[in-house]
Amino acid sequence: MLAYIKGKVVSKQLDHIIVECNNMGFKVFFSQFDSVNLNEDVCIYVYENIREDEYSLYGFKSQYDYDLFTKLISVKGLGPKTAMNIFRASNAANIIKAIESNDLAYIKKLPGIGAKSASQIILDLKGKLVQDVKDSTSDLNTQISDAIEGLKALGYKANEINAIISELKNHEGLTSDEYLKLGLQLIMKRKIGG
Repeated sequence: MLAYIKGKVVSKQLDHIIVECNNMGFKVFFSQFDSVNLNEDVCIYVYENIREDEYSLYGFKSQYDYDLFTKLISVKGLGPKTAMNIFRASNAANIIKAIESNDLAYIKKLPGIGAKSASQIILDLKGKLVQDVKDSTSDLNTQISDAIEGLKALGYKANEINAIISELKNHEGLTSDEYLKLGLQLIMKRKIGG
């Protein structure tokens, strides 16, 4: 199973790129065209869609986008082509924000998504996605990122973690462990309504 492809972009088309790797050209369905240039060396995270009548690759510049894509296609009735069209019309941060805030109107505006699908996306994914603030904020440090990963590993939900990120950022100069302990304290404080 492929995880990523490293190679040179030799072609950019309307809905895909071709990445040459070890004298082989991989056709990868892709939506982030502004993030790659012809003859540029890239690392593309790929999802393999293997069916009886089709074998196709869907690619992303970041593991974060790939992870959101795989969660979207886990929603009943949402296939990889529709999920890729969602990425073509929006970005991961806005998609997650809409899901976490129950913004049905925003999700319904995405291509191929009707009212029923939009409701299903929110029902299946709300609380399971952690917004990667590194994409939207340049001042998030490695220690906070490590602490967020630790909270996720401990089983805390996305909405619980998202609610305390700004508070973590108010404390400067802590180690990853200290941010993790602070995060746990902040989440517990919110749970007991303190």
